[in-house]
Amino acid sequence: MAKLKAPAWIAASAGVLWLVIGHGFANYDALYGLVWGQQITRGQTPQYDVSVAPTPHPLSTLAGIVFEPLGPGGSETALVVLAFLSLGALGYLVYRLGAHWFGPAAGALAAVLVLTREPVLSYGIRGYVDLPYVVLVLAALLVEARRPRAGTPVLVLLAVAGLLRPEAWLFSAAYVVWCWWRGARAPGQVARMVALAVLAPVLWALADLAVTGDPLWSLTRTRSTAETLRRVTGLQNVPTTMPRRLGEILREPVLFGAAAGGLMVLAWTRRRAGLLVGAGLVAVLAFCVLAVAGLPIITRYLLLPGAILCVFAGAGAFGWLRLEASHPQRWMWVVAGAVVVVAQIGFIPSQRHRLARTFDALGRQQRIESDLVALVRARIIAVRCRPVAAPNHRPVPLLALRLRVSPTAVLDAQTVRPAAGTYVDPANAEVQHDYTLDPHDPHPLVASVPPGFALVGGNRSWRVYERCARR
Repeated sequence: MAKLKAPAWIAASAGVLWLVIGHGFANYDALYGLVWGQQITRGQTPQYDVSVAPTPHPLSTLAGIVFEPLGPGGSETALVVLAFLSLGALGYLVYRLGAHWFGPAAGALAAVLVLTREPVLSYGIRGYVDLPYVVLVLAALLVEARRPRAGTPVLVLLAVAGLLRPEAWLFSAAYVVWCWWRGARAPGQVARMVALAVLAPVLWALADLAVTGDPLWSLTRTRSTAETLRRVTGLQNVPTTMPRRLGEILREPVLFGAAAGGLMVLAWTRRRAGLLVGAGLVAVLAFCVLAVAGLPIITRYLLLPGAILCVFAGAGAFGWLRLEASHPQRWMWVVAGAVVVVAQIGFIPSQRHRLARTFDALGRQQRIESDLVALVRARIIAVRCRPVAAPNHRPVPLLALRLRVSPTAVLDAQTVRPAAGTYVDPANAEVQHDYTLDPHDPHPLVASVPPGFALVGGNRSWRVYERCARR
């Protein structure tokens, strides 16, 4: 029965989040993972070399293969279910970590804080790989907290995480060094740990090599895309970018609570939080490594440090409960904790407004995507009249998935002007505004209905035009 406790809590949390939010869908990057998995099941080589395609993540592509028997719609639904379960697992693990070090009250507040952060929910319900990555690293951290120098279980979790995000590779390396330094291990044990630590980067490189012939494809392609989209990168930008991005995730009251908690913990319960502090430092170092490598330093890459800071915020509010009643400085922590709690309560109206605005925007995006899928189901958009062209990059992976074609079979009208085929156009300015992937996307052409194309159908979000070439 005890073994069912964690899955039950995770499933229940996911269900509550679904009832509150009411929608979820696969983001652009996740859709490409499904498309590439679909291509593999058809015996094709995944087409990574598509304009502004995301970085291929091996585990994401594997999910596309596993979900393919469910069909395009079923695959996306499975991904959304997994996304909500990841959010549920995130809340559960943050609670467990907080409760382990600072007591149940601290853990409960930390879980509530992390599951009410707007970027966490925004990225989470869209199926970004960053949330499962954070969950796996936190799970490894919890295993280590309960059983110091556990070894293999921790490295297995980090290896799986390393097939989603390369930052996990640094965690694996740091953990092997820490285990070796903290306790004498036989050469055979160290060798096994090293093998597990390098497993994820080796598998990632082999996947890139098999598909593209270049084992460093993901690195070079991500760096190139960052330049194309003019993303912020470089170590010199970390001191200004990191605090701002963490502020976007957590907002001021949680940052204040984390700072207060960190100070109190370091002052009076330093040994208890050593592992948590170490994990936070490795996460920050990994972010810096990304910057040095020329990769983008964006908000979702700081979700792990954000989750760790939520644990410290919980400690700031209720960590004093773990001090002896006779501790001479306990009253100081009690006062600080009261201020932290009041700050969180005072921020509730603002946070509710922020979440409502985000959910409304995501709801509009999901409605736009659903309307596009409806036209595919009605065969108004079909492969009978090729090629299919979209007004920008955003619909390309969704159309490729639903039409069961390669992503290069769907044209982007901002880079290529179709002379014949099917053209999908936004029905109004609202759709055009809400369904732009990135304002920095390369668009040498202004997307518009090409000459000679005739209207054949549409709905509230889209109009479909055709000019079928004679065969």
